[in-house]
Amino acid sequence: MVGPKISFAVPNLYNNSIRALCNANTSEKFNPSRDVSIPEIHLPSGTTTGMLGGPSPSHRPLLVFYAGGVHGPIRPILLHHWQHHKDPSIQIHEYLPKNTSYFAMMRKSKFCICPSGYEVASPRTVEALYTGCVPVLIKDHYVMPFSDVLNWKTFAVVVEVEEIPDLKRILEGISGKRYLRMVKGGREVRRHFEVSSPPRRYDVFHMILHSIWLRRLNVRVRDVDVP
Repeated sequence: MVGPKISFAVPNLYNNSIRALCNANTSEKFNPSRDVSIPEIHLPSGTTTGMLGGPSPSHRPLLVFYAGGVHGPIRPILLHHWQHHKDPSIQIHEYLPKNTSYFAMMRKSKFCICPSGYEVASPRTVEALYTGCVPVLIKDHYVMPFSDVLNWKTFAVVVEVEEIPDLKRILEGISGKRYLRMVKGGREVRRHFEVSSPPRRYDVFHMILHSIWLRRLNVRVRDVDVP
C-alpha cells in the first residue's frame, strides 16, 4: 500500500497520473477508468524457468487446492469451512504438510483457490495459470488485470464470499466440457502473464503498457502549481 498512500498524499500526483497497482481495490480509491490493475507475480528464481506447464486434465486427481496464511477477512472463512475436509480430493491447508511441494500440488489439482488476503491481489492467480490449474477467484472489490481485453470468466471461476460454504458443489457442478474450455482458455492467455527478458510480444510487460495506453485519454493533466 506504500504506492497508493504516497499518491493520496500528493493531490497533483493523484489527480494527474495513471497509477499501475497490484492492489487494485475499488474500496481503496482504485479507479478502473483511470488506473491500471497489474498482476502480482512472484518468481522465486527470478525467471519463469520450471514454472510453466503441467499435466493434462485427466492426470489431475485433486479437485481443488489451496495453502496459505490466514490473514484478511476471506481466508479464515475458507479454512473454517474446508480445512480438514474428509474428501481427499479437497486439499485446503493453512500450512502445507511436511515434504509437500506447493507447485506439485497445483499441478495435481483441477482448480486452485486464489483468495484475497490483506490485499485483494494474490500471486496464486498467476501461479495457477502457469501450472495449468484453473484459478478460483474469491475476492471483494478487485479489478482483475487486463480485464479490458480478457474475459476472466472464460478461464477462471468466480466465487462470491457468501458462496464459500458451497465451494465443492460449485466446482463439481462445472461440466467436463466447460472445465476443458477453461483449461484451454488459461493456456491461451498464459503468455500475457509471463515475464520475459528481454520482453516478448504480448507478454506481461506489453500488456501493462497496453492497459496504460487505453487509459491515456481518461486523464486530463491539470496545471501544477510549482512553488
